[in-house]
Amino acid sequence: MTSQEIRKRFLDFFAKRNHAILDSASLITADDPKATNATLFNTAGMQPLIPFLMGESHSKGSRLASSQKCVRTGDLEEVGDNTHATFFEMLGNWSLGDYFKEDAITWSWQFLTDKEEGLGLDPNRLYVTVFAGNDMVPKDTEAVEIWKQFIPEHRIYYRDSKDNWWTAGANSPAGPSTEMFYDLTGELGDLSAKEFEQADEDQKLVEIWNDVFMAYKLEGGEIVGELPQKNVDTGAGLERVAAVMQGTTNIFDTDLFVPLLDILKQHARNYNERHARIIADHIKTAVFLINDGVVISNTGRGYVLRRILRRAYNSLEAIECSEKIIPELIHAVVLMYKDLYFKDVDEKKIAIKIKIVATEMDKIVKIIQRGVKIFKKLKDDPNTIVTGKFLMDLEQTQGLPLSMSQKLAKKFGIIISDEAIEDCKKIRREHQELSRKGAEKKFKGGLAEDTPKIRALHTATHLMLAGLRKELGDDVHQKGSNITEERTRFDFTYDEKVSRDILDKVEDYVNNAISTNAKMGVQLMDKNEAKNSDVVGSFWEKYPDTVKVWTISDSEGNIYSRELCGGPHVDELLQIAEFGTFKIKKEESSSAGVRRIKAILEK
Repeated sequence: MTSQEIRKRFLDFFAKRNHAILDSASLITADDPKATNATLFNTAGMQPLIPFLMGESHSKGSRLASSQKCVRTGDLEEVGDNTHATFFEMLGNWSLGDYFKEDAITWSWQFLTDKEEGLGLDPNRLYVTVFAGNDMVPKDTEAVEIWKQFIPEHRIYYRDSKDNWWTAGANSPAGPSTEMFYDLTGELGDLSAKEFEQADEDQKLVEIWNDVFMAYKLEGGEIVGELPQKNVDTGAGLERVAAVMQGTTNIFDTDLFVPLLDILKQHARNYNERHARIIADHIKTAVFLINDGVVISNTGRGYVLRRILRRAYNSLEAIECSEKIIPELIHAVVLMYKDLYFKDVDEKKIAIKIKIVATEMDKIVKIIQRGVKIFKKLKDDPNTIVTGKFLMDLEQTQGLPLSMSQKLAKKFGIIISDEAIEDCKKIRREHQELSRKGAEKKFKGGLAEDTPKIRALHTATHLMLAGLRKELGDDVHQKGSNITEERTRFDFTYDEKVSRDILDKVEDYVNNAISTNAKMGVQLMDKNEAKNSDVVGSFWEKYPDTVKVWTISDSEGNIYSRELCGGPHVDELLQIAEFGTFKIKKEESSSAGVRRIKAILEK
C-alpha cells in the first residue's frame, strides 16, 4: 500500500465517521513568542489545535481529522536509524468534548485491522501500552477494560509517564495515552513485560498509533485542574505506518524516501546507508521549511534550517558526493508531494529553493576552508590553548559551529579540553537567553509594541506591499516584517534588486493613497473564501478558519490594499500623515529570493 493510499484511507475512514477533514497547518507555529512553551515548529498534529483542545469552539465542529506536516529536531542525532526523521506527517483525529476512550480505542483498532476500510494488519502482531498512573492521575484501568474486547490482556502493558503521558509543553492540555505497537519481524509472539521493553529497544517493534485522552490542564508543568471538556487526540506517523504496510523494518525503505536514496546511490563514491538517510531526510526537511517561509539565519527557525543543511553537507562529504546533486534531490521531493503540498510550485519556485540551498552549501564550504586555515595556524603555535570563549568566537564571527571546530581540531592534532567545550556551551546558552528575552519584548506580528506611530507604519506597510505587487507582479509576497517607532523593515519575495525608479513609484503609491484620506475597513471571512478571492496574504496556514481581512479604500470606492492581517491599524490614512511622508530609505538582499526594504515616516 503506497503512502498516498494510506493517507487517503485514514482520512476517508474518519470522514465516514463524521470528522471534518482539515488541511495541514504550516510547519511554522503561530505561538506567541511571549508564551513560555512557544515552539519553533509544529511537532505534532494536535499542536495547531491547542486553543480548541483547551475549550475554544472550532468552526468545523467537534470531530476533526488531518494529515499534519511536522518537524522535530529533538532527536536529531538519531535521524537515520530505523524510525527517526526530522520531517514527517502525523495522521490524527480529534474529539473536542465529543467521544472519548471507548470510540477512540475502537476506531483505532478497526482502522489498524479492518481489511476493507483500514490497513488490515494482523491482530496477532499488535501490542498495547496504557498509563500506569502517578501521584496525580490514577492508573488507566478503564482503557485496559476497553482493550480487552480486542486483544488478550497479557499483551497489554502498563508504562509510566515517560512513555504514556502526553503534553505539548508546560502550559497546555495533557493526559494519559494508550499506544499501539506492531511486530516488524512477525516472530515475536507473546512477550513478558521485560521482553516487550527489550523488543521495543531493539526496534523489532514500532509504535504505530497513539491515543491521548486529554482531560487535564497544565500550568508551569503542573496539573492545575481538569479541562472544561474531555478531548481525544490521536496520532499515527505516516512514515512508520508506511514501513509496516510496505513490509520493511525501517521508514527509509518506503516510497517516502527510496526515490531520494536511489539518487544518492547513483552519485556517491563511498555510499553509506546512515549518511544517505540523513541527507535524504534533511534535504526533504529543508525544502518544506523553505516552502513554508523559513529564511536561513543565525537564530531561531533560520538557525535550525542552517544546522540541518550543515549536517546534510557533512554526510555528503562522508559518502563522497558533490553538493551539486542537491537540485536533483529537491526536484524529487517536490515531485513526491506535488499533488498534496506543492500544487502551486512551478519550475521558477523550485529554482529559488535550489538557489537558497546552494548558496548555503557554498557558505558551508567557505566556512570549512576558513576553519582549516585557523586550525592549521593553531597547530604551528606551541603555546596554543583553546578556550571556550575562543570556540564561541569562532561560532559567532566565523560561522564555525562547535562540532566542526572539534572535527578540525582532531584533524590537526589539537586538544580541546572538556572544560573548554562546556564553557563554550555555557556562553552559547547565555547568548540564547539574551536573544529569548529580546524576542519576548516584540509584539506578536512583527510589531515592537502597539503605539499610534507603529500603527501608522504598519498600515503604510500594507500599502507598500500593494505598491510592490502593482509594479513587480503578483508573485511578490510578504516573507517577514519588523516594525518599530523608527522604521518598518519588510521582507518580500523577489529575485532581483529593485531599481530606485520602481521604489519611487511605490513611494508615490503609498503617499497618494494617504492623501485621499482612505479608510480602513475590516471584514471577518472564511479563510478558504478569502484565499480564493482577491485577498493578499502570506502564511495562510498560521491563521484560524475565520480571518480578518483589512481593506483600504477611498470615498469613491477605489481599493488600495486588501490584505489578511491580525494586527492593529489606523482608522483613516491621514493619521499616517501626522507622522510625515512615507519614504523608502534602503532596499537590499535578505536571502536568496528574498529582498528587504527599510522605510520611514519623515517630516
